[in-house]
Amino acid sequence: MMLRRLGVIGAGGIADVALSTLAERLASPLEQVTILVPADFAPQAQKLLDRLGDKLASSRKVVTDITALLNDQPDAVAECASHTAVRDYGTKILGSGCDLVLISIGSLSDESLRSELELAARRGGSRLVLPAGAIGGIDSLVAAKLSGLESVTYIGRKPPKAWVGTAAEKIVDLHGLTKPTAFFEGNAREAARDYPFNANVAATLGLAGIGFEQTKVRLVADPDVSRNVHEFVVRSACGDFSVRLEGRPSAVNPKTSLMAGFSVARELLNRAGNLVI
Repeated sequence: MMLRRLGVIGAGGIADVALSTLAERLASPLEQVTILVPADFAPQAQKLLDRLGDKLASSRKVVTDITALLNDQPDAVAECASHTAVRDYGTKILGSGCDLVLISIGSLSDESLRSELELAARRGGSRLVLPAGAIGGIDSLVAAKLSGLESVTYIGRKPPKAWVGTAAEKIVDLHGLTKPTAFFEGNAREAARDYPFNANVAATLGLAGIGFEQTKVRLVADPDVSRNVHEFVVRSACGDFSVRLEGRPSAVNPKTSLMAGFSVARELLNRAGNLVI
C-alpha cells in the first residue's frame, strides 16, 4: 500500500527531522498527516505542521488521543516519541490493521511487550517495522544471521553530556571526566533496560542479530568526542565485519542521533515511492 495518510506519535527532534525530510523529498504532498501528542505538547506539534505546510500534506492535524489518530485512517503510524508511547499505543495501532514504524526499539527488550505487539500485528494483519535508527549495517547483520552468528559486540561512545540524566551519573563524574570512561558492560537487554533513551542501538543489534542476551555491550562516556559514536563487530559463518558510525547529535536532544530521524524518513519515503532502497 502506498503511503498517503500518515500518523506520527511525538513532535520532538526525531519527528521534526522525519517530517521535514518528507516535505522536502516527497514527489507530491501526502493527503493527511496527524500528530498525536500529550496536550502540553500540542502547540509544539502545531507549530511544526504550520512550518511545513502544504509541502508536507494537504490536510494536517494535531490530536491528543489515540482514537482520534486512528479515526484519520493512517496507512502507517511512525512512533517518534518514547518507550512509554510504545506501551500505551502500540497494540491499539497494530490491532487496528495499521503498520507501526517504531524507533524506540529498546522498548522491545521487554519480552512481554514485544509478544503483545507481535500478537496484535498478527490479529490486525499489520506489520511492526523497525528502522535501523542511529546505526548502519543492519542489512549485513541480518544477512549474516542467516549463515550463523558467532558473536556480536557493540560499543556506544558519547560525550559526557549525552549521559546526563541517566544511571551513568551515579557511576561516574560526568562533569569532571578527563578521559574515556566505560560505565556499563553487559548485554543488550540490560543496556536497553538501564539506558532506555541511549541504548536503542543495542536493542536493534540484539533483535537483528544473535539475541539480547548474547549481544555484548559496552557504554562509554568520552570527553574526547563531540558526536555519538556507534561501533559493532560481527563474527559469522559467512564473514566477519565491523561498522563504525559517528552520528551528529540532535540539537534538540543530545541523547538522540540525527540519523534516527533520517532513518524514519527513509522508511516512510520508501512507502511513498515506487523505488525502494
